[in-house]
Amino acid sequence: MSFTRTLRAVGGAVVAGALLFGTAPVASADQIRDEQWALNAFGVSDIWKISTGKGVTVAVIDGPVDGSHPDLTGSVLPGKSFVTGGRADQGSGDESDHATSMAALIAGHGHGSGGSDGVKGLAPDAKILPVAINLQSGDGVPKFGATTKYAEALKYAVDHGARVVNMSFVTSQPDIAPDEQDAINYARKHDVLVVAGTGNDGVDTPRNPGSAPGVLAVGAVDKYLNVWKQSNFGSQVKLTAPGVDIRSAGSVQTSKGLYHVADGTSDATAYVSAAAALLRAKFPDLTAGQVANRLIKTAGLPDNLKNAKLPDPHYGYGFIKPYSALTKDVPAGAKDGPFPALKGGSSSDASSAAGNNGVDPKVNSSKGLSSVAIIGIVGGVLVVLVIILVVVMVAKKKNGRNGPPPGGPGGFGGPGGPGGPGGFVPNQGPYQQQPGAPGSYPQAPPTQPPGR
Repeated sequence: MSFTRTLRAVGGAVVAGALLFGTAPVASADQIRDEQWALNAFGVSDIWKISTGKGVTVAVIDGPVDGSHPDLTGSVLPGKSFVTGGRADQGSGDESDHATSMAALIAGHGHGSGGSDGVKGLAPDAKILPVAINLQSGDGVPKFGATTKYAEALKYAVDHGARVVNMSFVTSQPDIAPDEQDAINYARKHDVLVVAGTGNDGVDTPRNPGSAPGVLAVGAVDKYLNVWKQSNFGSQVKLTAPGVDIRSAGSVQTSKGLYHVADGTSDATAYVSAAAALLRAKFPDLTAGQVANRLIKTAGLPDNLKNAKLPDPHYGYGFIKPYSALTKDVPAGAKDGPFPALKGGSSSDASSAAGNNGVDPKVNSSKGLSSVAIIGIVGGVLVVLVIILVVVMVAKKKNGRNGPPPGGPGGFGGPGGPGGPGGFVPNQGPYQQQPGAPGSYPQAPPTQPPGR
């Protein structure tokens, strides 16, 4: 596939997947809002009681963003264009259509009375930092010029306050250049989460930047939990999110109109970036790796993958469930989360080398307590554990089966039982159509992937 076609596919690529099931629909009389099916699936009326992404900046490395769109006014920072050297928030026409769409899925606030009209993002109170890279005029798909790479754009985003960076594009080169990997490592060292799409070719070929170590790579699913047939797959996939029939905003002067519908991993990436912004607002002390870990630990899977070895090449660790990620009791884990430990200078090296317990095995215990003291402490702990075990066994024998069901309140991950926010509704509704359904893998992809 040509570079232009690959990027065009990514421009329309994003997945909409098995998200939060059975939640109450978002009240709106506006047709555009009604067509944002992913918001209903996520259960945003419950999510926004907990977090709206306020105080978090999400960088969108893409084309310029049209900050004058009625659903984005006041939410887009000036940013920088690496094409013109000026601002990146004053885009117009087709060249800004893609970036404007991504920004709206992340932080759109709608317009009209109570923001009930137009497009709303998953993190409506987040701020967008637009960072424009080279575009071919009139194409509307991110491209790189002879001198512009995403490395410098990514470093700029990190240096200007981004906590999450959305990169809804792929390059024509599968290999990550040294300066690009350095920029990704730079973001990690500054506690910035980098999210990228897997691409829209329907193949298992890794795509840059989603395949780079330290990047949270996202594939797309539809409203039936099926992986979109054009969503690239492989070991690089970490998560999936809604990316089919996604209604979003476009540039005010675009030929496609103020609002349009698209498919692609681009849109799925934007939803994961928005979910990360919700978490960064709710849990400001978690590292970028721990935010990724929370998204992964609360992700959902179709029934036929419940016991599968993960990550699955198509679903990764599953489809995002933002409400569960915000509310479930998930241990923070190592600072690097699912990413490989950085070498030479990461603040997270020590805890990563130790594993999830955060204890570095290279630490010399002789610098602390003596071996006799340690043996005594261990012995005391063992005695306490034995006592606790006896008490628990007696209590279980006495109480029988009167305890709460496994899985905590609600059973499936949300308050109120199956169908509650973040829960899975068994044997109800269209969400239970599984990956063997038409349009999902392993059905052979068409020769020409649909573009935006």
